Amino acid sequence: MAKDVKDMSDDEIRERIIRLGFDGDRRRLDKFCEKLQTDLPKGTGVVLRGSVITAERWKDEAPFDADGHGTSDLDVTLVGSQVMEYWDKEAFYIPALHTKPHGDKDPHIAPLLNPLRTALQQMVGRPVNFQATSNMILFARDVLFDQPYFTLIEPEEEA
Repeated sequence: MAKDVKDMSDDEIRERIIRLGFDGDRRRLDKFCEKLQTDLPKGTGVVLRGSVITAERWKDEAPFDADGHGTSDLDVTLVGSQVMEYWDKEAFYIPALHTKPHGDKDPHIAPLLNPLRTALQQMVGRPVNFQATSNMILFARDVLFDQPYFTLIEPEEEA
């Protein structure tokens, strides 16, 4: 069983992310973040959630990449109101606050993000899914629903 993320320092969590999601290559994580900063609206925050943080699938507690190398996805949450405008109006769980996931199953709900998502998937060799949310919802998911996250890029006020 993996060490509980609540008992880990930020440095330990970052190392877990690099080891699991980026094949141990810190430069690949740096390039991933640079690509996100370049291609997203200025000030958009970026956090990782899911099994790359916890090292286990939520559904069945199977280890990260249990189905083979590159099979576990990276759940990327984008924080900011500007980036939420990329989603279709019908693609929100909570209007203006929290979107549905954008990935291979529903690429049509945020088509302007498809080139970025495809580039990131090629970079990391695994699926990448986007979801956009507000800081308030992100906090609530962590505290109320025990869904930890790790901030890669801090959101700015005007985002």
